[in-house]
Amino acid sequence: MKNFSICFISFFFLFFFSLINFFMMIYFIMKNMVIFMEWELISLNSTNIVLSILLDWMSLMFMMFVSFISSSVIYYSESYMSSELNLNRFVILVLLFIISMILLIISPNIISILLGWDGLGLVSYCLVIYYQNFKSYNAGMLTALSNRIGDVFILMVISWMLNYGSWNYIYYLIFMNNDYSMLMVGNMLIIASMTKSAQIPFSSWLPAAMAAPTPVSALVHSSTLVTAGVYLLIRFNNLLLNTFFLKLLLVFSGLTMMMAGICANYEFDLKKIIALSTLSQLGLMMSILSMGFFDLVFFHLLTHAMFKALLFMCAGVIIHMMNDNQDIRFMGGLSIYIPFTSLCLNISNMALCGIPYLAGFYSKDLILEMVMMSNLNMFIFYLYYFSTGLTMFYSIRLLMYLMINDYNLMSIYNLYDEDYIMLKSMFMLLFMSVMVGGLLSWIMFSYPYMIYLPINLKLMVFYVSFLGVLMGYLISNMDFNSINKFFFIYDLSLFLCLMWFMPNLSTYGLNYYFLYMGQNMVKNIDMGWGEFYSGQGMFKIIKNYSIFSFYIQLNNLKIYLFSFILWMMFILFMFVLI
Repeated sequence: MKNFSICFISFFFLFFFSLINFFMMIYFIMKNMVIFMEWELISLNSTNIVLSILLDWMSLMFMMFVSFISSSVIYYSESYMSSELNLNRFVILVLLFIISMILLIISPNIISILLGWDGLGLVSYCLVIYYQNFKSYNAGMLTALSNRIGDVFILMVISWMLNYGSWNYIYYLIFMNNDYSMLMVGNMLIIASMTKSAQIPFSSWLPAAMAAPTPVSALVHSSTLVTAGVYLLIRFNNLLLNTFFLKLLLVFSGLTMMMAGICANYEFDLKKIIALSTLSQLGLMMSILSMGFFDLVFFHLLTHAMFKALLFMCAGVIIHMMNDNQDIRFMGGLSIYIPFTSLCLNISNMALCGIPYLAGFYSKDLILEMVMMSNLNMFIFYLYYFSTGLTMFYSIRLLMYLMINDYNLMSIYNLYDEDYIMLKSMFMLLFMSVMVGGLLSWIMFSYPYMIYLPINLKLMVFYVSFLGVLMGYLISNMDFNSINKFFFIYDLSLFLCLMWFMPNLSTYGLNYYFLYMGQNMVKNIDMGWGEFYSGQGMFKIIKNYSIFSFYIQLNNLKIYLFSFILWMMFILFMFVLI
């Protein structure tokens, strides 16, 4: 009963908090209001460290989504983590995670952004290693080390902004934009955001973070950890207009989008397929952000959060019922046995693909049409549309494996659709996944985007989607050898399957050599010469001196003098004999 109470209280508080944020957001948009509050903590040499809070429509809307999804996830955890002995500890970790994200959202101050940013990194490490096995430890260390790179760049931004005398960046965005020496801040923020949002070459930690419990995955991959970098760049959008790194970000994020889409088609782990689809959508967000459409990025960020959290929750229910088996080759025919969960999964999958009038359609279709209107080269254009086709490709493949193929796990199965706590939390997100696209487009855009395109370009999305559906259907019906023949050579398919060898580079390559070098330095310097000349060496010298002074204090000097005189007499006697 105690465990139930903490889950229910957290759910009720977060849901109530999301309602408050919703009504405040509507009021702020109608009145065009912004509230800025400061609390001075330390004043040192005309430099103030203040805790600042910025409440505008954007921060309130994002907080509303974070708290709503978090309330559903915590209520879902009541059933999913029911066999956990320390459920209170799990819920408290999730609440710390949410508090860190909210601190990041409402901070117009780079110091308090660092607190939320580091809090996300630290608590995500604790949640990734929650199941305490070697795989979880390795994944947690990879996640922590990858995110530490971004933390270092945020610290460099803090030191660089001392040129202006304050860390409240909202005062200086216009000045920074005109000051070419301060474009360095924008470049460092882009690199920090690339680490947190897992763009190439920092992509390998995101699928590895699937070692966390599924409710945590639903929270991390929808609205909190991976979207922190995107949100930071949205906030700093005025600063990023002239930076050279934006062009690099466009290329890297487009490649991330394509790489994740290809890799998801090779993957057989259910959670990793959904994680790679998150990586693909993050690449889409980052690429459209680097083109300057910051309002569209925020729109897609919020719509994506809803259906991706629902997708992870459905995956958690299926994994739970398959005796904790995540391999999609053992699944099949689920629509017969668990119809409501299958309905939620298919609707969230269709929203991910951008099927008309679901949540993902409003943002994704608008983004792709703005790409067609933009002055881009053919390479980026093809990256966008190839990645869109790949989204349909792996979604149809997942649908074929889960819903249409035969059930392959065992003859006695335990599939039931009557876990009402999970179903209620999923229904909340199902309703929002259907409705939130239209609602947000009415709330966020005071005027509609009117995009006029030729009929072939207008239907380009449908052409690519149809091709992706066809390929997904064909590949799902092939066996493994046929697939490799289709992709011509085994080595190429291995390269595409293993995320372009990025996990090998980041885990066994760079990290291994750096950690091995650190181990040698600790052994030779800290525990070797450092100990000899500092800790242990000083201890030995002081110990010898203290023993000597102790003998003197015991008045043993006369013994030493007497023995010394005896030795001298013995030596003289020996000389005389010689």
